[in-house]
Amino acid sequence: MSYLYGGQQQTINPQNVAMAEQELEMVTDTFQRIVDSCYKKCIPTQYLDGELNKGESVCIDRCAAKFFKVNEKVGAALAQKSQ
Repeated sequence: MSYLYGGQQQTINPQNVAMAEQELEMVTDTFQRIVDSCYKKCIPTQYLDGELNKGESVCIDRCAAKFFKVNEKVGAALAQKSQ
């Protein structure tokens, strides 16, 4: 595979790998929290259709947008307090 890099040896920094793994865990956790929260708020417990209806889709869109907005505001507040 070294021919892909022009014959140069590539080294992997373990610290970068650890940071990438931590970031992936955080993104996965955030996604899972959004799914759980918005599912509970927007999807009825008894399914009538196999697909989302318009109301459910709109609810999920708004729920996810609010989740990100709140997450952004909390992050900004924490950053301001840490300074």
